[in-house]
Amino acid sequence: MTRPAGDTIEATVSPQKVDRPRSVVALVIALLAACTAFQLNASMLSPVLVVMGRELHADQVDVGLSQTAFYTGTAIFGLFLPRLSDIVGRRRILLGMMAVMIVGEILAALAPDMTVLIIARGIQGVTGAVVPICLMVLRDEVRDPRRYGTLMGVVTAVNGGIAGIDAIAGGMLGTTLGFRSVFWVIAAVGVVAMAFCYFGVPESRPSRGVRMDWYGVLLLAGVVFLFQSAVNEMGKGRSADWALIAALCAGGIICGVVFWRIEGRVAQPLASPALLKRRATWATVATTVLTLAGVIAAVNGIAMSIAQDTVTGFGLGADSASLLLLTPYALLGWFVAPFAGRLASVVGYRTILRIGLAGSVVGIVGLAMFSTRGLVFLVGATLLLGVVYAGMANIMLNGLGVVLSPPGNPGFLPGLNSAGFGLGAGLSFAILPAVQAAMGPHGGSSHAGYTAALLVGAAIMALALLMSLLIPRPVDAETAD
Repeated sequence: MTRPAGDTIEATVSPQKVDRPRSVVALVIALLAACTAFQLNASMLSPVLVVMGRELHADQVDVGLSQTAFYTGTAIFGLFLPRLSDIVGRRRILLGMMAVMIVGEILAALAPDMTVLIIARGIQGVTGAVVPICLMVLRDEVRDPRRYGTLMGVVTAVNGGIAGIDAIAGGMLGTTLGFRSVFWVIAAVGVVAMAFCYFGVPESRPSRGVRMDWYGVLLLAGVVFLFQSAVNEMGKGRSADWALIAALCAGGIICGVVFWRIEGRVAQPLASPALLKRRATWATVATTVLTLAGVIAAVNGIAMSIAQDTVTGFGLGADSASLLLLTPYALLGWFVAPFAGRLASVVGYRTILRIGLAGSVVGIVGLAMFSTRGLVFLVGATLLLGVVYAGMANIMLNGLGVVLSPPGNPGFLPGLNSAGFGLGAGLSFAILPAVQAAMGPHGGSSHAGYTAALLVGAAIMALALLMSLLIPRPVDAETAD
């Protein structure tokens, strides 16, 4: 079969195995442990942000900077560590990430002030590459498409939250023992994950002998950092400095142009122009960014606000809202993900993705139209999104980043796609709350504000569905029957 010029695959470098796991079960347990350690850094801290500010005598702006530092770190480290793992070894990089994360947790637990805590959260962002590297390891070890699809769903489902238990446990620990206890617990989980990865994950170096393109890494990291910083500034809403945003975007564009020129000249580039031109690259990453931009703030921001709003919404407490919305949302994602992964190998990754995206459009429109009219509508639409986004679209986007990666550079697309998740989530929290505030009084706490924000989210999700039509089929990951 001929391949379009824009979809050229770079030369294959044969994977080189150093050892193999004792069993696929041991491998999956190890990968789940690593993904859990990463996810806890994202979800277990959210309920204790207020406690964190109180104990460190800091305002919520500074507390928010600690979250920004973590997510910016995940975007930057997630960009190049998958490719580095191709060269120096995937188990070695997994173990290194867990070790650095543990150091970050200890530093955060002992932090005397918010400055040290922000630095610690940035260090913890090294785990941003955990999910794509875990999926690459899994794909190397499980060759049957159906079995791989099922296990991909099992491993990736953790990325949507630990069934809500993580947030509940974080809130309980923060309330009773203080925010430092949360970091000690995550550090302990990291130690366990490190042990499982040491004994259960095989070493593989598919690009042994290749030199890492550190100039390309620095430039591309600059692109991601500058655009991520612009998105973070946009998230301030009316107080945002638009001159700074313009300067950051201009800097990102300049870094991107220089990156493009350099990558066309070096012998072993991080990503050659031919790789960047492939539809498998830009269509997949663009779909990821748009999907996250449309859905993340809709569920974790707007829906939760409606549940807790005492005027327009239903006046629930934060813990009750989480139990009613986020816990079943995550549980449904866990339940559906393995089935979606197995079906993807038969009916097609793109088909399952598009069903998930179309269903997400319906779910967000349902939130916009009916969520403030009755609690049952709010819960029902959120449950639907748990199935179609958390259980289907999110799984397929992670999976496509791996199965569409070129054999000669398997780590680049998963890394770039990982950065796309962070950028899209940042855009979501910048755009949707800003629309909510602009359309309604009292900071957007009105039916009109909620509806407008959710309809914008649905429109962005519809763009993601259209973009997904350009993603090529991952032939090697799907069965012929």
